Amino acid sequence: MDAFTRLTNQTQGRERLFRATQYTCMLLRYLLEPKAGKEKVVLKLKNLESSVSTGRKWFRLGNVVHAVQATQQSFQTTDLVPRFCLTLANLNRVVYFICDTVLWVRSVGLASGINKEKWRLWAARHYYYALLLSLVRDLYELSLQMEQVTQHRTQRENSASRGPPGHCVADEETEWLQSFLLLLFRSLKRHPPLLLDTVKNICDILNPLDQLGICKSNAGIIGLAGLVSSVAGLITVVCPQMKLKAC
Repeated sequence: MDAFTRLTNQTQGRERLFRATQYTCMLLRYLLEPKAGKEKVVLKLKNLESSVSTGRKWFRLGNVVHAVQATQQSFQTTDLVPRFCLTLANLNRVVYFICDTVLWVRSVGLASGINKEKWRLWAARHYYYALLLSLVRDLYELSLQMEQVTQHRTQRENSASRGPPGHCVADEETEWLQSFLLLLFRSLKRHPPLLLDTVKNICDILNPLDQLGICKSNAGIIGLAGLVSSVAGLITVVCPQMKLKAC
């Protein structure tokens, strides 16, 4: 109960709850649309999805300021690669939230002359760039973790003073793949915030990929990915220690 209260007391937490609800409606609507006799339920889900999406826009109105502050903080990152990726990603988020605000102004009728499709395309493009740069940062962090795991394993093997086991040349490719997957699993297991951030960014990027026509998806995939991403985001709000920190 304390965690839920802490979550709902934060604007970001409420936005994540709305987001999870929106994508849950999208997923359920996709699953129920082919079934006969579910037209009323599908319509209710569609209306709820639209209402929640509108509510989310209110929570995002101040995000331009937060994105600018995040850009300033990213300059303090000591490691060059995360500093470069985070700074560019946050700058793209600034542009994305500006586009999002313009779209909100148009949706409430304050400026009807705004080209909705053009601004929506700009928003999707800069959101895509921000997520792509965040994924590059995740891959860099993952490579560092994998290097550390490899070093620890090598030290253990050297201390054990055991010779390498014999193997068949034909199995080298299979063994390499198994070793790589095991190394990847161990690296992500020892760094849960990195796993959470990577999963979130991979799920999030499917939406702009679809909007930009780079990789088309259906409402079911977008809904499921959005729901998973929203849950990951909720975890970081409830448990701040699970948020990936800048180096």
